[in-house]
Amino acid sequence: MFIFKNLTLGIAAGVSLSILMPQLPMAWAAKAKEVSIVKAWESQDLKWGPAPAFMPQGTELTVLHGDPSKKNADAFFKVQPKATIPPHWHTSAERMILVSGELHVTYEGQEKTILKSGNYAYGPAKLSHDAYCASETPCVLFIAFEGPVDAHPTAKASK
Repeated sequence: MFIFKNLTLGIAAGVSLSILMPQLPMAWAAKAKEVSIVKAWESQDLKWGPAPAFMPQGTELTVLHGDPSKKNADAFFKVQPKATIPPHWHTSAERMILVSGELHVTYEGQEKTILKSGNYAYGPAKLSHDAYCASETPCVLFIAFEGPVDAHPTAKASK
């Protein structure tokens, strides 16, 4: 907190930000070296790969940022039109935004949710869920995983 107060006071007093930079933690300096990225799901530059074998044919995943074997990886998940994603769960919680299509998602013990393009959804870790791409075009979901990326099939089906 002390650093934030100094930074705010320094800027308010007209002190150069560069004078205050040595006070910032080393982690901030390392993060400052990262470059920003922008990726569109339709981009030809994306390298799509198959989803786990229990998913329907044509279901794909591409990593946008991070290492999927470690924490905090971001990915696009693409489901073909009219395809059903069988019940499964993830070790990690998921923070999602539907980028394209209409996706019907049902988490175990909960009512079906209909996601439309632009909708945000949160999926708790280890909670079984299934999905159906109801649109005539692919359903593309941006997913931010808190832990390593995984998917485990489950025998429990949504009702």
